[in-house]
Amino acid sequence: MKIAIIGAGAAGCFAAANIAYRPGIDVAVYERTGKVLQKVKVSGGGRCNVTHECFDIPELITRYPRGKQLLKKSLYQFGPQQTIDWFTGKNVKLKTEPDGRMFPVTDDSQTIIDGIWQEMMRNKVQVYYHKSVERIEKTKEQFIIHFADTSVVSADRILIATGGFPKSEQYKWIEALGHTIQAPVPSLFTFNIPKHPITELMGLSVPDATIKIAGTKISQNGALLITHWGMSGPAVLKTSALAARELATRNYEFQVVVNWLNDKTDIDLKDELTQLRKDSGKQMVQNKNPFNLPRRLWEYMLKQCGIGDSTRWGDLPAAAQNKLIEHLIRDIYSVKGKTTFKEEFVTCGGVTLSEIDPQTLQSRIVPGLYFAGEILDADGITGGYNFQHAWSSSWIAAKNISTIETNLE
Repeated sequence: MKIAIIGAGAAGCFAAANIAYRPGIDVAVYERTGKVLQKVKVSGGGRCNVTHECFDIPELITRYPRGKQLLKKSLYQFGPQQTIDWFTGKNVKLKTEPDGRMFPVTDDSQTIIDGIWQEMMRNKVQVYYHKSVERIEKTKEQFIIHFADTSVVSADRILIATGGFPKSEQYKWIEALGHTIQAPVPSLFTFNIPKHPITELMGLSVPDATIKIAGTKISQNGALLITHWGMSGPAVLKTSALAARELATRNYEFQVVVNWLNDKTDIDLKDELTQLRKDSGKQMVQNKNPFNLPRRLWEYMLKQCGIGDSTRWGDLPAAAQNKLIEHLIRDIYSVKGKTTFKEEFVTCGGVTLSEIDPQTLQSRIVPGLYFAGEILDADGITGGYNFQHAWSSSWIAAKNISTIETNLE
């Protein structure tokens, strides 16, 4: 039996690593570039955010804006604990960071690559590079794969694990097999705020802010980073994932509301500032920052509110105090455009999930055809969730694709 895996990324290689070698089964991976596991290599700043320490599966599923019906099946079969156990079994130990993200203890993504690659080699997997698929033909007996270099190979079963494509036309060879595609749009990206004075604070980070897309209920909290083009950091990336389709329809022009104090409300702040005026009335507002905001951001806020350097807390006019409260918890910015977060580029969209059996990852339309990873219309927020989906779906596909009993008729 010949098994062809299209794509040598996280999902394709992990599937190949999980199809145990036995006589009579031949596994080949076809990669359109000259490298394997490229996204694994660069992700997490070269450390590879393998998964997330969220072992409560219902809670874990909430971290995925799309694909919940598939993930309800796949994550119970192979979740974060199984991922940890798999890599530990290959002498690749993982560690948990304070925010729950998990990395190899080496802090080097090459450790993850080596663990997967060695298992592939143990399974006698063949890898072929510069093999871009033009079309796949289904005959009664098998599949015929036609590549851009005019070469042709046959296979009894195929796993498509190419990752997501940014353009709809790149899915045409999959549509030709009878599958429908949810139109791709970018999922993880940063917000461009051109020529806004806040960009002068580039490099500054607030560890716990909340971001909301104006006019929607979409909101996320986390670290917020100010860049020379606008805003980035986990809070922004998580928000972009949840709002991917909504923001695409707006052509990436929208307003974002920032609460620099995470979840504090008007009432909280008025009470705090009233107490502060009593206790520290003689202190300069500029010097007494009660919220532990970065100094440059605090000074920027005061400037936006017209609060001078020599103003004392006890002399702060009510109108200026109200303006400061507004800026701290409802700071509005007009976003015009996005910048792709290249390390973790993720596509929202892909193969329609109703056409896939979530228990096996086999196509409901073409027997013998399987899908895994980001090619499916399932994606997560930043934090190791997209890799977890790759491991889960490819492990299930591998388990089912190599069983002799699978019906191909």
